[in-house]
Amino acid sequence: MTKLNKSTRYALYAAMELASRDAAEEPVTVASVAERFAIPAAVLAKVFQQLVRVGIAVGTRGAHGGYRLARPASRVTMAEVIEAFEPVRSRSECLLHDEPGRPCVIAAEVCRLRKMLDEVDEMARSTFASITLETLVARPRPGARRPAPRDRMVL
Repeated sequence: MTKLNKSTRYALYAAMELASRDAAEEPVTVASVAERFAIPAAVLAKVFQQLVRVGIAVGTRGAHGGYRLARPASRVTMAEVIEAFEPVRSRSECLLHDEPGRPCVIAAEVCRLRKMLDEVDEMARSTFASITLETLVARPRPGARRPAPRDRMVL
């Protein structure tokens, strides 16, 4: 998986804000999210529009308007948010290749690096699909132990 584009990152921040609010609370506004995360409001407004288009959020107009999740945070995954903003990579597209749309000169069957990167990409996608917004914004229970950080990642 490559670096997430700005719209995707902004969408994840927005989705976390939506998930952290109780449905009975005031809706989330573009201005409040823009201020909290230092995001240009005009760009964030487009992000919220896309979240509405794909069915992750619903918007309400008016003086007390804003956005809410379209369904419970336990039923919205990080993958859904990411896929609404990131282009879908075809299985034939190489993560190492610099020229999108042109085939890689090294056959996929013999390129061990490509195979490994495809596996890592698939693991990342599976991980994003397994993490709900509810999990992402969950606050640790008082006294709960946090997992120890890993010193290094082994590939």
